[in-house]
Amino acid sequence: QVQLVESGGGLVQAGGSLRLSCAASGSIFSINSMGWNRQAPGKQRELVATITGDGNTIYADSVKGRFTISRDNAKNTVYLQMNSLNPEDTAVYYCRLVQRGLVSWGQGTQVTVSS
Repeated sequence: QVQLVESGGGLVQAGGSLRLSCAASGSIFSINSMGWNRQAPGKQRELVATITGDGNTIYADSVKGRFTISRDNAKNTVYLQMNSLNPEDTAVYYCRLVQRGLVSWGQGTQVTVSS
């Protein structure tokens, strides 16, 4: 089993920054991808960013140039640096780990951006 524990959410003013962290524990294999999705009230969960084990990254168009995903393989931890936040970024952010065809999710962390 895999456990994902997120931290770093909170309330920030528009234009501000936050850094999310997600630590994975349990049965972690070296070949995997980690990332973040988010879900705003009344909307479907959407992909924010993904990073593979060898460092390749994918971003949603809405966050390109503002968000940066990174990972520390030694710590099985993924980070999401979020800059230039705007109210449309308000959502619950979920950490995601995909390995051997299985997806594990964190419990979510709230990010609220005030205008």
